[in-house]
Amino acid sequence: MNNEHIVSILKKEAEAVLNIPVSSAFDDAVALIVEHVHNQRGKLVISGMGKAGQIAANIATTFSSTGTPAFFLHPSEAQHGDLGFIREEDVMLLISNSGKTRELIELVHLTRGLCPDMKFIVVTGNPESPLAQEATICLATGGPKEVCPLGLTPTTSTTVMTVIGDILVVNTMKAINFSNTEYAKRHHGGYLGAKSREQSKEE
Repeated sequence: MNNEHIVSILKKEAEAVLNIPVSSAFDDAVALIVEHVHNQRGKLVISGMGKAGQIAANIATTFSSTGTPAFFLHPSEAQHGDLGFIREEDVMLLISNSGKTRELIELVHLTRGLCPDMKFIVVTGNPESPLAQEATICLATGGPKEVCPLGLTPTTSTTVMTVIGDILVVNTMKAINFSNTEYAKRHHGGYLGAKSREQSKEE
């Protein structure tokens, strides 16, 4: 593999990130998260299947470490009892590149059977998809082509999903005025814990 090929991959991934559609939907999503998690004392429930599910789990841990309680719910396990931890005050974030993931569409219907007024934020590459139609707020990824030579393996799509998660996390942190002191309470160990405690003394 030559350097030109590597640079080409980097450019395609970077271009996909820069082409994420930016709209007021991001502000609306953050406002919805703040209202349900911080005002109503609910939690952010994040779900996805396959590679998108791995991104969803990472976003959940990042939210939790930055002051917004979030949990990953596996859509298949939800059908076997895990759905029971959902409450009316919660809000859900669902991630699917195609927007047609059967397990997530079923999760929406099952959740509404338990909590009819549940709000859904959907991240998808297809804003016309069945899952997007179920969304309270839809965040489009721009539907970038995968850099995988087969055009199949989730590569570029999971990159933009991760970035959208970062946007939501960072803007939620700003909305709740999350501080170094609060960060240190949740991340005591390691380099980041030490750094946050040091910075909290300066606040």
